[in-house]
Amino acid sequence: MATIKPFKALRPAKDLVRQIAALPYDVYNRQEAKDLVSKNPLSFLQIDRGETLIDDQIGLYDDQVYAMAKTRFNQMIDEKQFIQDETESLYIYELERLGKIQRGIVGCVLAKEYISGTIKKHENTREVKEHDRIRHIDALKAHTGPIFLTYKNTQDMQEAFEDVLARAKVIFEFIGDDEVRHKGYVIEHMTDIEKIQDKVQKMNSLYIADGHHRAASAAKIAEKYHFEGESAQFLAVAFPDSELEILDYNRVVKDLNNLSTEEFFERLETNFTILSKSKEPFAPRDKGTFGMYFDHTWYGLVFNGVERLGDDPVRSLDVAILQEFLLEPILGIEDPRTSEHIDFVGGIRGLAELEKRVHEDMVIAFAMKPTSIQELIDVSDANRLMPPKSTWFEPKLRSGLFIHQIV
Repeated sequence: MATIKPFKALRPAKDLVRQIAALPYDVYNRQEAKDLVSKNPLSFLQIDRGETLIDDQIGLYDDQVYAMAKTRFNQMIDEKQFIQDETESLYIYELERLGKIQRGIVGCVLAKEYISGTIKKHENTREVKEHDRIRHIDALKAHTGPIFLTYKNTQDMQEAFEDVLARAKVIFEFIGDDEVRHKGYVIEHMTDIEKIQDKVQKMNSLYIADGHHRAASAAKIAEKYHFEGESAQFLAVAFPDSELEILDYNRVVKDLNNLSTEEFFERLETNFTILSKSKEPFAPRDKGTFGMYFDHTWYGLVFNGVERLGDDPVRSLDVAILQEFLLEPILGIEDPRTSEHIDFVGGIRGLAELEKRVHEDMVIAFAMKPTSIQELIDVSDANRLMPPKSTWFEPKLRSGLFIHQIV
C-alpha cells in the first residue's frame, strides 16, 4: 500500500513563477549554473546551488554554500517572492512537450515507505552527492524539488484523476525557454483529495523515475528527526507510466584501449554483427541494436547473443549488453561511474552531438535505443539496479514550483 499526503506548499508569487522555476540542480556544472543565475537573479538555481552566489575559490561543499542558500531562500520569502498556502492540498503538475502531455500528482510520500521498499528504486547513490543534499535540506529545512515518481496506470485511477482534474484550480502556467509548457493546479476539495489518496493506497508500489539522491537524502533527514512531523515525509510528483517518455542515453569513449582499428573490429564481431555502414546517423529502433560512430562513419550493430541472457531484467537491458560485451571487455571501461575514458550524452541533444564529440575530444560513440518504462519497472520490481546513466527523462521537472517545508 502506498501513501500520498496533502501539504501546505510554499510557491512562487504568481507573477514570478516563470523567472523562479529552474531546471534540476544537477543538470548544470558550476560555471553554467553561475552564468544562468547572473542572467536571472530570481532563478531558483541560486537556492539549489548556493555556490552560484559566492567566490569560485570556495569549495562546492563548503559550509558557506549551504549558509548562502539558506540566506537567499529566507530573503526571497521575506520579500514575498514566495507565498505559503494556508490549507493542506494535493496539486497537479502538467508538462507538455512537442504536443505530448504528462500530468502528475504532487504531494508528500512517507520516508518509511521509501526505506521499506514500497517506493522502489533502480539506481545506487553516491555518498558525496547524497551528503550534499542532506546538508541542503537540513540548512533550508525544506524539500525544494520533487522526487520524480511513476506508477502503473489503471483505468480506475485514470478516471478518478480526470474527474478530480475537472474541478482543480489553475495556479500557474508558463512556457520555458525549451518550449515546454508547465501548468500547475491545486486540488482544493477534501473529497477530491481523499479520492486520489484512496486510489494511491490501492497501489502496491511507487517507482522512482528520477531523483534517487534526493529521495535517499530526504529519508536520512527523516531518520535524523525521528520521523516526527513534516520531516517524516518528502516532496514528490507521481506520473502514470503510460504518459512518460524516456529518451536515449548515449555513450562516447576517448580511445580504443590501445587496440588498432583492425583489432577492435575483430573483437567487436565476436558478439556483434554489423548491419549497415553509412555516412548517415543510425538510430537504433529494435532491442539489441546499436548505432556506432567511428572514423566519420556510422555503423548499425546487432548483438548476436540474446539467447545467453535468459530473462534477467538487468542483463537484457541494452545499456547492460553494451557494457558487458563491448565497453568493458574490448574498450576497458570496467566501471562507467568512475572511468575517465567515457562520457554520457542525453538523447535530447540528438545524434549530431555524438558526431561533434567524436570530432572534438572522443574517438568513438554509441547510440542507444531508449530504455522503456516497463524495463525500469521490471528491474525495480526485481529489487535490482540498472547500470548508471540508463534513462534520460524529458521533459525535466522544474524546481521551486512546489516547496515542502519540514519545520
